[in-house]
Amino acid sequence: MSSETSPWRATVLTLFPEMFPGPLGLSLAGRALASGLWQLEARDIRDSATDRHRSVDDTPAGGGPGMVLRADVLASAIDAADAGPDRPRLLMSPRGRPLTQARVVELANGPGPLIVCGRFEGVDQRVIEGRALTEISIGDYVLSGGEIAALALIDACVRLLPGVMGKQESGAEESFSAGLLEYPQYTRPQLFEGRAIPDVLVSGDHAKVAAWRKTEAEALTRARRPDLWERAQKHPKNTTDG
Repeated sequence: MSSETSPWRATVLTLFPEMFPGPLGLSLAGRALASGLWQLEARDIRDSATDRHRSVDDTPAGGGPGMVLRADVLASAIDAADAGPDRPRLLMSPRGRPLTQARVVELANGPGPLIVCGRFEGVDQRVIEGRALTEISIGDYVLSGGEIAALALIDACVRLLPGVMGKQESGAEESFSAGLLEYPQYTRPQLFEGRAIPDVLVSGDHAKVAAWRKTEAEALTRARRPDLWERAQKHPKNTTDG
């Protein structure tokens, strides 16, 4: 895909379109949005309702608390918004597969997703199946709706688009890029509250700096994310002792 002829585009289906662009209108993402490096469209699911009350939900079949987004209304909203079969169709959901950096890279290299933001008790399963929605989770917790999760997903993708970050290598050495957490960072002053920058980082020896950073990344990953460390051990090129 050529970014000059077809910018990366995110289409969001939500009951609260006023939540967008929100933080995506600021900083790196905001400047890139204003300059046309990517596009954002927030569409109100209620626009596809067919009654005068613009109803989008109903009680769950089989009983239970809360309400469920109706299949017919949401399907109409998806059909009206989707611009082609090549765009991923995502549903932000706590029961979805975890969003990973590898998935973010894949999405950033595509045309841009259509994202459904769930609300209430969830979405009618028939529209998930009938419109081939892939459920994505940003963590093991429950939010009031999918909008905040969608903002996080879009931000993660946009920062990888060509021209968004000042230096492309900025994204090459951060957490998860090599299957590990990122190493600690330091800057001036040299001495802060009695704590000095590690000598190796001011030694000028680039090989020693690289080795130190790799060792620190491995130590942090082992301590904080044993799941990632176990996965990294299956790919020895990412570690010094694997």
